[in-house]
Amino acid sequence: MSIFEYNGSAVVAMVGKNCFAIASDRRLGVQLQTIATDFQKIYRIHDKLFLGLSGLGTDAQTLYQRLVFRHKLYQLREERDMKPETFASLVSAILYEKRFGPYFCQPVIAGLSDEDKPFICTMDSIGAKELAKDFVVSGTASESLYGACEAMFKPDMEPEELFETISQALLSSVDRDCLSGWGGHVYVVTPTEVKERILKGRMD
Repeated sequence: MSIFEYNGSAVVAMVGKNCFAIASDRRLGVQLQTIATDFQKIYRIHDKLFLGLSGLGTDAQTLYQRLVFRHKLYQLREERDMKPETFASLVSAILYEKRFGPYFCQPVIAGLSDEDKPFICTMDSIGAKELAKDFVVSGTASESLYGACEAMFKPDMEPEELFETISQALLSSVDRDCLSGWGGHVYVVTPTEVKERILKGRMD
């Protein structure tokens, strides 16, 4: 078993019309044994920038702490929040400097950049970025997430439809992966508000 599959995870981000959604499952396991059913995998950097971390749970928490530290330093120096593109480059640099003993994480970054244009990207454990205009996925359920998102996504969705689409994609995908699941956690972010919702899924 790969170290990336040790705790199990499913993270997906999707773009709508001047908005985006990011969702994850809630399971923390040790291989096939479930340890917690309310594990946080999506972190708020600021109101228009979110980070999803799939992979090894301990490394995800460590990486998040380092990124919060670097973002606070940036805020003090620049007196503004970091743009999603800048943050993606920061995450990539932090991962790449540890390339010989990497953090076993695959981050998903989603944010609203200038003129409220949605930005999403994911990367591997050594910081190789993959930019997308529709959706990005990571985690143990990524294969079934690709299929579900490919089938359900359509461009320029309004926030409510985007929530429905990403939720259905997430729930149908984690049902096909025994290492992730136990409900979902969804953020839908528009220029004016952030909506957070908890999904109830199959509890097995």
